[in-house]
Amino acid sequence: MSVLRGGVTVIKGRTRKRVGFISLGCAKNLVNSEQMMFLLDEAGFLPTDKTQDVEAVVVNTCAFIESAKTEAIETILELGRIKETGALRKIIVAGCLPQRYGTQVLEEMPEVDALIGVGSFGDIAEAVKTTLNSEERSVYFGDIDAPVSETGRIITTSPVWTYLKIAEGCDNRCAYCVIPDIRGPYRSRPVEKIVGEAKWLAGVGIKELIIVAQDVTKYGSDLYGKNCLAELLSALCRIDGIEWIRLHYLYPGEISKELIDVINENDKILKYIDMPIQHISDSILKEMNRRTTGGEIKSIVQYLRDSIPGVVLRTSLITGLPGEGEEEFEELCDFLREARIERAGVFAYSPEEGTKAALMERPDTETALKRAELVSDIQGRIMDNFNSSRIGSTVTVLIEGCEEGHYYGRSYAESPDVDGYISVGGENLEPGMLVKARITGAEDGEPEAVAVRNDI
Repeated sequence: MSVLRGGVTVIKGRTRKRVGFISLGCAKNLVNSEQMMFLLDEAGFLPTDKTQDVEAVVVNTCAFIESAKTEAIETILELGRIKETGALRKIIVAGCLPQRYGTQVLEEMPEVDALIGVGSFGDIAEAVKTTLNSEERSVYFGDIDAPVSETGRIITTSPVWTYLKIAEGCDNRCAYCVIPDIRGPYRSRPVEKIVGEAKWLAGVGIKELIIVAQDVTKYGSDLYGKNCLAELLSALCRIDGIEWIRLHYLYPGEISKELIDVINENDKILKYIDMPIQHISDSILKEMNRRTTGGEIKSIVQYLRDSIPGVVLRTSLITGLPGEGEEEFEELCDFLREARIERAGVFAYSPEEGTKAALMERPDTETALKRAELVSDIQGRIMDNFNSSRIGSTVTVLIEGCEEGHYYGRSYAESPDVDGYISVGGENLEPGMLVKARITGAEDGEPEAVAVRNDI
């Protein structure tokens, strides 16, 4: 039995100092947070999601766009207020915010006791020890060009699904994006390392792997001289215990026939493609240094529809990009009405210092936000029609849990954290079960279903 004493937990005669964790931003950042938690656990600390009655809190930040920076800063300031009460001793800021702004974070935020850049996640245990034992503020900025760290993880997502990061960094240099400067060049993990981690994940009960990288279609190009995503997926499909494999962030220009064949040949690979396009206007795509034209995107969407029966598409869109006038905006809206992409994240453009796009003429922020709302309205109607079209169909659902007497889970058409859940009526269901369920309706944009078979 453990006894909590301030920020210290005593377990079987051994004292473990508690370190809180907050992970902001994307799934790839969350994997880094889980790795840092593992390293702290190995070093004798006790990672927790608490921010009070702890020795320190590590905030793994995002700094991709203005809203992400604002969230990071507000989180740090709130921790500073907790620190003033004595409920935590030290604040350590990790990830993209310190990597992007360096020691400026220390200069402007006296609450912060240490910084860890994205090249120094592996130094977390040393950073915590040093910070707890010194009144001096410390910084850790390692090589962001180094190979991807092969570190263990403490899974925080779910007992049944998690992310599997296959590469780090980006080479695409889109005109609006700072990720290559923050995260470094594209670096793939070796196939054997990824497969080894996936086998471990299967061994601890994970059923669904969400494959992530800044661009998963480019996997292997730096290590093996060619894109090897298809080969990697084939290897992952052979792992016993892994039931579903979901793909996120496939750039449209790199989707090959070989990849589509592998998707169609393997039932474990879900017919769900997350393909960020950002816009459809040729002039905007060219100015933003995207690698495809609007015509090519339309052809790829149709190719996916024709080649993968029942495929569900997800994308990300940006309104208010430099060069977007009324004509270009209407072109985007017309494309959405025609293509009827089932899922979309819509964002108003945020000019970021240090990027080429920030120097270009663009619509004002109010216009960008208004256009984002209009696109979201269009997309909302598309999603409502999609949900209505599914009523009466039978789908396979991965059960995730039960809340207030109602089971919930996801089919191939719902990705974790972004697409919502399916409410499933039934008895004796458990997390990790794959059940057949008939969709009976939808409420607040989410499908409702009744289990018809529990023995898949």
